[in-house]
Amino acid sequence: MLGQELYNTKEGSIVDASFVNVPRQRNTREENNAIKQDNIPESFENNPAKFSQKDTEARWTTKNKERHFGYKNHVNADACTKIITKFATSSASLHDSQKLEELVNQHDNRLFADSAYRSDKIERYLWLKKCKSFVHEKAYRSRPLTYAQERDNAVKSKVRVKVEHVFGYMTNSTFRCIRTINI
Repeated sequence: MLGQELYNTKEGSIVDASFVNVPRQRNTREENNAIKQDNIPESFENNPAKFSQKDTEARWTTKNKERHFGYKNHVNADACTKIITKFATSSASLHDSQKLEELVNQHDNRLFADSAYRSDKIERYLWLKKCKSFVHEKAYRSRPLTYAQERDNAVKSKVRVKVEHVFGYMTNSTFRCIRTINI
């Protein structure tokens, strides 16, 4: 789904993604192989009642040794008011950073994000958009963060944490029960 612009603000923006888990499918190996290739399995075509109960767009992914099946909500929220200014959805298997270009507003002047959004490509994109990057620094196996980088990340976190309030609200009130299948 394309990102939708809902509201324009002039404060900085916070970008993040969250899983939306859906009921797990009990498919055969052949059905799963067909779904992965974006085909509708023959057993679904022959049985419309079965097909209406199958989610063919949801995908599996693993994060921090935890398995998720479903979708991701990608959100751009205003850093001051926490109002969602743009959003996009995808299958759970898509990396958070893949939807960034859809989420950045033309009015964004500062962008806060976690280290999943740290790359040279994203930094160039933000620079071309004249958007100052407040993306967390990333540590690597052979190169831990310096004390200055840890301090900078702590300052950025004080703003970036506000997007977790948005996801908390969505999880605890809005998305208690989803009665739909597919994206």
